[in-house]
Amino acid sequence: MGDLMKNIVIGSGPAGRLGSLELGKLGEEVLLIEKNHIAGTCLNEGCMVVCALTDITKFIDTNNRFNNHGFIKSQLDVSYEKIVEKIVETQEMLRKLNQMENESVGNNVIYGEASIEGEIIKVNNESFEYDNLLIATGARPFIPDIKGKEYGLTNKDILKLDEVPEKLNIIGGGIIACEIANIYSTLGSEVNVLARSKFLKEINETTKEYVLKNIIPDVNVYENTNIKEAFKDKVLTENDEELEGIPFFATGRTPNSEIAEGFVELNPDKTIKVNEMMETNVNNVYAAGDVTGGYQLTPVARMEGITAARNMANYANKVSYNCIPQTLSLNMEVSFVENEKNQCSEEDKATIGIPGIAGPGSFWKILNGETGYTEVEFDKKNNKINKINSISPSSVSDVAYLSYLMRENYDLDDYGDFLEIHPSTDSNYKIIKNMWL
Repeated sequence: MGDLMKNIVIGSGPAGRLGSLELGKLGEEVLLIEKNHIAGTCLNEGCMVVCALTDITKFIDTNNRFNNHGFIKSQLDVSYEKIVEKIVETQEMLRKLNQMENESVGNNVIYGEASIEGEIIKVNNESFEYDNLLIATGARPFIPDIKGKEYGLTNKDILKLDEVPEKLNIIGGGIIACEIANIYSTLGSEVNVLARSKFLKEINETTKEYVLKNIIPDVNVYENTNIKEAFKDKVLTENDEELEGIPFFATGRTPNSEIAEGFVELNPDKTIKVNEMMETNVNNVYAAGDVTGGYQLTPVARMEGITAARNMANYANKVSYNCIPQTLSLNMEVSFVENEKNQCSEEDKATIGIPGIAGPGSFWKILNGETGYTEVEFDKKNNKINKINSISPSSVSDVAYLSYLMRENYDLDDYGDFLEIHPSTDSNYKIIKNMWL
C-alpha cells in the first residue's frame, strides 16, 4: 500500500504538463512525476531547440540578403558554443516557469523514474495509489538497426556538439530531417540528406520544389537511398557510395511505452492504444501525447493531455484530429493543412497557386523573387477549403487561422467578415477574399 493520490500523471511533456495543469484548474489533486526535465522533448531537445537555432539562421539569411542588396555591409562571426550556452540558459528559465505554473494550481511535481505495479506507482522508493492515472511518457528518436548506428547523432545531441560540423549526413526524409538540414547548411555545414523513399512526402510537389530551390539550395538530397553502414565521419549507402560527414539520424520516433508493457494494451508499433477519450483498456488509466503515436506534434499532445484530464475529472470530452495544421521551421516557414474528411469529387476541385505575398518579413525578398508560394485547393460545390500548402514568413499564423475555418466547417462566405491586420494577415485576404470570394 502507498499514499493515495487522486490523479497521478507520469511525464511532464506537453501532454502531461497541460493535462496536469487542466486537472489543477479543475480543482483536482495531482501528482506529476517527471524522469528528467519538465516540459519534455519539445523544450529540452526538440522543437524549441530547432526554433532557437532557426532564429539564428533566419538572421544569417537576412544579413546575407541585406549585404547582397548593398545597403548593409557586415560580416558575422557566429559562435555555436555560445548559442548552445544561451539556449541552455533559456531552457533553465522556462523549466522553472513551467514548474511554477503547475504548482500555482496546487499540483505536486516530483522528479524520479516511475514504475507501474498495477494500482501502485513507485518512484524514489515511495509508493502511491491512484484513482486515475495518465501515462504521458513521450517518445525518443528511432535509430534503424544498421551497422555502426552507435556513431549516429540525433536531435538529443544537438546541444552536445562543440561546433558546427564541417560535413553532415542526415539520414531521413521527413520534417525533422529538413529542419536540421536547413540549420546546419545555413551555419556552414556541407549537408547531405538521405531519404529512404521520397523527401518531404508531407507536402505537395510544387511546395517541395520551392523548398529545394529557394530555401535549402545548398543541401544535397538523395531520394530512394538506404544506408548500409555508418561510421564516425562518413556513411556507406547500399550502392557502396561513400559520403563524408557525421551521420545524423532523423528517422522517426519510437514510444517510451515500456513502462506500460503488460499493463495496458499496446498497438503493434508499441504505442499505447487509446480511444477518442484517451482511455486505455484499463479502467481509469489514460494515455496521451507521443506515447500514443498518431500526430507527434506539441499542439496535438497538449490537446490530448487536456482531453484526458477532463475525462479524469468526469467532464466527458473527446479528441478530434481533423484539419491539423503543421509547419516546417525553416528560414521561411512552410505550413500546410488538409481536410481529411472532405469527399470532394475531382470535377468540384479548384486549385489556385499564387506567389508569396509581400507581408511581414517579405519586403526585402521581393527583389530576388523569394517571397514564397501558396497553393489552395477549394471545394467549388460546397464552398470550402480542402487543402493548403503555404510558404511565407506569415504562413504559420495564416494556416492556423484557415485550419480553424476548415475544422469548424465554415463556408468561405463567412470569411467575408474577417478584418485583417495589415500586413500580418494580408495572406488571408489575398487567398480568400481577393481570389475566391
